[in-house]
Amino acid sequence: MRSMDLLTDSPEEPVSDPAPTRPARVRVLLAAALGPLVTGYTAVAAGLALIALTAGRAVFSDTGVLLAAAPGWLAAHQVRLAIGGHPLGMLPLLPTLGVVALAARTASGAARRLGCRSFREALPVLVTITGAHAVFGLVVALCAQGSPVTANPVTAFVVPGLLAAAASCAGITRACGLPDVVEERLDPLALRGLRTGALGLAVLVACGAAVFTVATAVSWKTVSDVYEPGFGTSFGLFLLSVLYLPNAVAAALSFVTGPGFSIGGLDVGVFAYRGGAVPGVPLLGGLPEHHAGWWPALLVLPAAAGALAGWTLRKADADPAQRIRAVAIAGAVVALGCVVLGTLSGGRLGDGPFDPVSVPVGVASVVAFCWIVVPGSFVAFFAGEHEPPAPPPEALEDNEAFQDADEVDAEEASEAVEELEAAEGLEASEEDEEISAEDAEFDAEADAELGLEEPAEPGDAVTGGTETCGDVEPDEGDR
Repeated sequence: MRSMDLLTDSPEEPVSDPAPTRPARVRVLLAAALGPLVTGYTAVAAGLALIALTAGRAVFSDTGVLLAAAPGWLAAHQVRLAIGGHPLGMLPLLPTLGVVALAARTASGAARRLGCRSFREALPVLVTITGAHAVFGLVVALCAQGSPVTANPVTAFVVPGLLAAAASCAGITRACGLPDVVEERLDPLALRGLRTGALGLAVLVACGAAVFTVATAVSWKTVSDVYEPGFGTSFGLFLLSVLYLPNAVAAALSFVTGPGFSIGGLDVGVFAYRGGAVPGVPLLGGLPEHHAGWWPALLVLPAAAGALAGWTLRKADADPAQRIRAVAIAGAVVALGCVVLGTLSGGRLGDGPFDPVSVPVGVASVVAFCWIVVPGSFVAFFAGEHEPPAPPPEALEDNEAFQDADEVDAEEASEAVEELEAAEGLEASEEDEEISAEDAEFDAEADAELGLEEPAEPGDAVTGGTETCGDVEPDEGDR
């Protein structure tokens, strides 16, 4: 009987996966802490080993590569270094993007393995990855003291921890959703604005990449002349250019939006140009030698990005003011992205003629915000629907009781009108009853005076009534 019940009865509630045990949780958190560190350090060491092997006059050493990978790991996490007392703050962005993606993927995988269903449950993963990166950066900076390449211990502790925290938050959000506090306070329209801002930033980055690619292709002869005949040196220059490629795209983005960028004494902008020395790397082979009059035409690209943002939000809400608010949120996201890209893409470059490499972050962010908000608001306002205002209730237009009211609720007004009509109908019925009662009393008195107290026969009712109605006049005694 029991076996038949087991075969026929189906469970109503789905069976959930059992929660991992404490040793399993410790293993997952330990792997999340050490995985990105080991992978990132190995990748940096492999790149340095490849450069040492391809260089013509370099001496390859396992110990030297492993030791040199420590400051390389700090550089990948945007920790400013000092080489022989000379500052190096312009660090490649491509390794930074790699370590951020690695930390985000690790956090997402760890949250899923632990069965976390909310951001709060995944907080141990965030704390573990952030703490591991911060402590490792501090240890590397302390061990590098006294060597030719040094770093500030405080910076080495804070910056990798912040990068790991941001990446872990992104990974946990992808796996478990937004935090409860953010999800409660964030309305759907603001969320659409955030997504549109990410789209607008991606479009601007694509515009900068397209301009950089075209400029490099047009100046390919200059780019090829930078390379030296030796394979090792050429490969090193090529690898250096690839690592700094996102920096060049960020500078091109600032150029496309208007403010431009500077390398030492060289200033390149859409409306202004000042010549100066340029480092001899293939990445900068496409830099112009003088200003061109057609450069302001490139401003069509950021304007098109703003129009695209407005077109995306044209159906976000029936109220045009709400659509413009969503466009403003998208513009704020783009401005913040330009601040981050501009800050990370530049920095000190020794004490030579190419120092510093910078993007005007403040001006670039404000200009990018305007490029998104102005055309985006125009398109979102006129391309979307316009809801006509609701007319006031006709029953309340001539009512003196509501003349001084600022706002009138239509439902309350209709209920008030119905109650008023019901009260008037009740009063009218009571008046009719009173009138009918008075008529009956008057008829009875008239019959008594005329001597018709006895009821008439059914057949004589009409005749008697007609005889006494108007033809018979009352006697003088009765008067």
